[in-house]
Amino acid sequence: MSSNLIVQKYGGTSVGTLDQIRNVAKRVKKSRDAGKDVLVVVSAMAGETDKLLEMANKLSDLPERREIDLLLSSGERISSALLSIALHGMGCPAVALTGRQMGLVTDDTHTRARIKAINAGRATDILKTNHVVVCAGFQGVNDLGDVTTLGRGGSDTSAVALAVALKADVCEIYTDVRGVYTADPRMVPNARKLNMVSFEEMLEMASLGAKVLQIRCVEFANNFNMPIVVRSTFDETDQGTRIGQENPDMEQPVVSGVMYDKDQSKITVKGVPDQPGIAANIFNALAEAAISVDMIIQNVSAEGHTDISFTLHTTNLKEAMSIMEKKGKEVKAESVSADSNISKISVVGAGMRSHSGVAARIFSTLSRESINIMMISTSEIRVSCIIDKQSTEQAVRALHGEFKLDEEPKRVSQPATDASPAT
Repeated sequence: MSSNLIVQKYGGTSVGTLDQIRNVAKRVKKSRDAGKDVLVVVSAMAGETDKLLEMANKLSDLPERREIDLLLSSGERISSALLSIALHGMGCPAVALTGRQMGLVTDDTHTRARIKAINAGRATDILKTNHVVVCAGFQGVNDLGDVTTLGRGGSDTSAVALAVALKADVCEIYTDVRGVYTADPRMVPNARKLNMVSFEEMLEMASLGAKVLQIRCVEFANNFNMPIVVRSTFDETDQGTRIGQENPDMEQPVVSGVMYDKDQSKITVKGVPDQPGIAANIFNALAEAAISVDMIIQNVSAEGHTDISFTLHTTNLKEAMSIMEKKGKEVKAESVSADSNISKISVVGAGMRSHSGVAARIFSTLSRESINIMMISTSEIRVSCIIDKQSTEQAVRALHGEFKLDEEPKRVSQPATDASPAT
């Protein structure tokens, strides 16, 4: 494909009403009139996926994943067809394609499928005829021909993967915010928009609750060096946030942002025999169900028994508890319990590599706010803590203030170092 191609993805709030779909069509046509080849990826209209899930859950406590995929894929198909119709009405020829028609092939993991290949020949042929391609995001097809979906936020992943497959110049993600912020601006009114974020920082932010991008789309972009621009659908003047490779010659702020995730739950398996292979037995069962685990803590053994606690996304809690209750009986655990009254707060920044004492400042700040820390995890550029859910806003605002993220940051050089943010 020519380097003149751009991929634009529009989220559910961008296509939530017919008027908003018309607005998106105008923006797409404007890009096409400027001489660009345009492939558009759309999400379902705002609220549509939740409505479909609600109906399914009223019919069954645990609906079959295959049928859920078929059900949910309809939302994006509706959006893509309506946008294509709107573009035609404006004199801009367009063709709507489903994930199957787009050639997006996935594995067999329903509701959380991963992309195996993209056979984009049909899209390439359509673009050569000066048509806009409008692709239903979030979905693909497995080798059996069954419809699959990529999980919540999967339209972002669809867009970046298609941009890579078609060798586009850039993947533009349009949403209801102006870009990536130092914190959620709805929670922290003085949060500052970031003009540039490295792939590495964005990977951490996406994994830690930043809703603006799905982590798998950032992984794709990072692996294939596909630049992403996050922009507002409703503000054409703002240039948004560019996400790309970190320039080693650039100086980095110590901390770039404070993230939070309230969609976290904790499962505790108490009184587990402290024997080799028990932990593997427990977590292999979750892995076989494609359930990802985040933080893990195993207490010091007492009288031959120990407790294992781990966190996971709340959407997986019901299924994980069903697995753990069975597994708990197998390993002769005393009890299995769940706690959904938690959240994860995280401080992220590439400058943390060369700047010690960040973790100490985090813990001191939370202590001053009388906020208890239940679990801690770190990486080279991130410190995360599990706290009570009701303390989330207080913690985020306090940490945002502690690191003065509302101000243009004092930047620190980034020499090669093995320094850990937890020192």
